[in-house]
Amino acid sequence: MSDWQVSTLGEVADFILGKMLDQAKNKGELRPYLANVNVRWGAFDLDGLRDMRFEPREVARYSLRYGDILMCEGGEPGRCAIWKSRESGPMFQKALHRIRPHDCLDSSFLYYSFLNFRKSDGFAGYFTGATIKHLPREQLAKVEVRFPEISAQQKIAAILSAYDDLIANNQRRITLLERMAEDIYREWFVRLRFPGHENTTIEKGVPQGWSVHKFRDVVQFYIGGGWGEEVQTATHSEPAYVVRGTDIPGLNNGDAQISSLRFHTPSNLKSRLMQKGDLVFEVSGGSKDQLLGRNLLVSERLLRAHDNRVICASFCKMLRFNTALVSPHAMKYFFKLYYETDLVGLYQVQSTGISNYQFEAFLNYQTVLLPPLDLQARFDAMVEPMLELKDDIALQTVVLRKTRDALLPRLISGKLSVDALDIRFPPGMTANLDKKPVHQEQRV
Repeated sequence: MSDWQVSTLGEVADFILGKMLDQAKNKGELRPYLANVNVRWGAFDLDGLRDMRFEPREVARYSLRYGDILMCEGGEPGRCAIWKSRESGPMFQKALHRIRPHDCLDSSFLYYSFLNFRKSDGFAGYFTGATIKHLPREQLAKVEVRFPEISAQQKIAAILSAYDDLIANNQRRITLLERMAEDIYREWFVRLRFPGHENTTIEKGVPQGWSVHKFRDVVQFYIGGGWGEEVQTATHSEPAYVVRGTDIPGLNNGDAQISSLRFHTPSNLKSRLMQKGDLVFEVSGGSKDQLLGRNLLVSERLLRAHDNRVICASFCKMLRFNTALVSPHAMKYFFKLYYETDLVGLYQVQSTGISNYQFEAFLNYQTVLLPPLDLQARFDAMVEPMLELKDDIALQTVVLRKTRDALLPRLISGKLSVDALDIRFPPGMTANLDKKPVHQEQRV
């Protein structure tokens, strides 16, 4: 550790903010750009990028190249990811800092330093704003970075990246399995190409044996578990794990851990405990592009991992299905597809989400066309192995992430030496493309 250096980020990296979004003033060619919501920890969400006009002189300034780090200035200040494609990346807007390390600092090592800051709340001292936190350029320049010589940085980055590569591969497999199950649902129950459809009579668009039901016959909904109705010090209170809307994307991608605990009286807790086959449905707390409509089908494994004491948050609905009419797997995909096409427009959902009254009205008048239960059972039998494999991969991902998180502070601090490790790098694997001396001034 004695040969590690300490420098401010302003001494070892160049960084700029992206372009201001101003439709009235912006000129040039429309190009896709990254916003705050597109930058996750260690990854970019490139689906549905919006466009902004950029003039030719702005393209080089506001585009990405291999090794660049994009960091959120607001929202969740400090959240960042590395652009790892050799192809030129999209533009980026003012809510993001682009950070280009000098040749003394490896991009991946710097990213893991930032990730370690996040886990230790190390960015907090640099934030501005009493309520809405920001990490402005002048504060970002003051962030202190500790680093060894470049070969040691690359070894550390290679170890941690190996875990993240496995995690990313698992997440792709999870997404693929989920998509396969959804595609089967669409084929059978939307396009009506279910097994035996060739010999089934269709009258007025309804296959023989199928039936129309009100949602009230199919599903009951329960309000979530509340936030603070009972407190930990209350007499005879009992704890339960809470699934929030913000947990759902992570749970679907392998983070099968629910950290929030809420305490309830035994009678209230009993009525709110979730069962296998229940669906958590997010109905408030964000826009359609963020949380609304996300859902999670509660598995036996999830319940068992949390002592069968799981409830959902008050801004979710807990849906419980009438298993004499429907299978939970089929209804999960029905709700997903119905939400994406109709549910938001039906309620004119804005930031307030879907109220209990609106959900009651929805159940009372909305109808659903149900296939025979034996056909739904065949669907379950086909998709359950896929979804069980998805759960197995998710649990593997939890172990990988826990191991990486245990190694992260020890490697980034130098407490765990990598000097004796023989780790070789493919050409250009972690090379920075922007070579600068350690103390060069920042480019504006």
